[in-house]
Amino acid sequence: MLRVQVQRVLPNAVLPVYAHGSDACFDLTAATVETTTDFVYIDTGLAFAIPDGYVGLVFARSSVTKTALTLANSVGVIDASYRGTVQLRFRFANQSHFPIYNVGDRCGQMLIIPRPVVEFDVVDVLNTTARGDGGFGSTGQ
Repeated sequence: MLRVQVQRVLPNAVLPVYAHGSDACFDLTAATVETTTDFVYIDTGLAFAIPDGYVGLVFARSSVTKTALTLANSVGVIDASYRGTVQLRFRFANQSHFPIYNVGDRCGQMLIIPRPVVEFDVVDVLNTTARGDGGFGSTGQ
């Protein structure tokens, strides 16, 4: 089990919880919601001390499909050195702008996983594979 320090920066911040014991991610709850014409800014009011060697990945919850929102950066990356609050920025997915998340709604989810340290070997030619350089749609629909 990994132990992570969490700080309530905003008084109404809700501590993260796993909805089910087998869930990969814990839920994040909106402490503040600010809406502009283009975005919805949500602050969870929580700051985490993610241990060195780990990274936090922030995703939209599946409930986002019931809103008019999409997570603006697809996946948020929370580095171990970051000590600010975890925030999410959503873009409007359609012209209606409704419904959106409100204060107190579970609005995102976060996974804390080990961060690999990658070393790169520069080569003149990569080894070949059956797929090769086939990109978007190369394996069919």
